[in-house]
Amino acid sequence: MSPHITRINPPGLHETPGYHHITVVESGRTAHLAGQCPLDEAGKVVGPGDHQAQARQVAANALTALAAVGAGPDDVVRSVIYVVSDEQPVLSAVWDTLTASPLGAAFTTASTLLGVAQLGFTGQLVELDLTAALPG
Repeated sequence: MSPHITRINPPGLHETPGYHHITVVESGRTAHLAGQCPLDEAGKVVGPGDHQAQARQVAANALTALAAVGAGPDDVVRSVIYVVSDEQPVLSAVWDTLTASPLGAAFTTASTLLGVAQLGFTGQLVELDLTAALPG
C-alpha cells in the first residue's frame, strides 16, 4: 500500500467483500483513466458474450494505462465497474474475475459495481473506470 493513500472502513457501516468505504489521498497528483473497454490493441472487442474474458481484458488494459503514468494497482483510489447485466451472480462473477487478476489490489479501495443496460461498443459487456493517486 502506498503511504500517501489511506483506506478506511469506519464503524457503523457494513462489512465489504474487500473494498473500503473511504479512500483518502494525502497529497499529490491524480490520474483519471478513461473507461477501459475489452478491446484488443487493434480495437476489436475481446470475448464476445463472455463477461469473464472481457473482465480480464479490461484489467490488462487498465494495467497498461496505469503503467503509462508510473502507477500500479496499489495507487488506485476509486474504481467503477460497469457490467451489462441485471443478474447479481453475473456482477459477482465479474467482481471475482477482476479481484483475482493482476489488477486485484485496485479493488481494495473505494469501489462501485453497477449493472447497466448497454455500453458503448457493440458486444461490450464490461467497462472499468479508475482514478489513481500518482506516486511522488
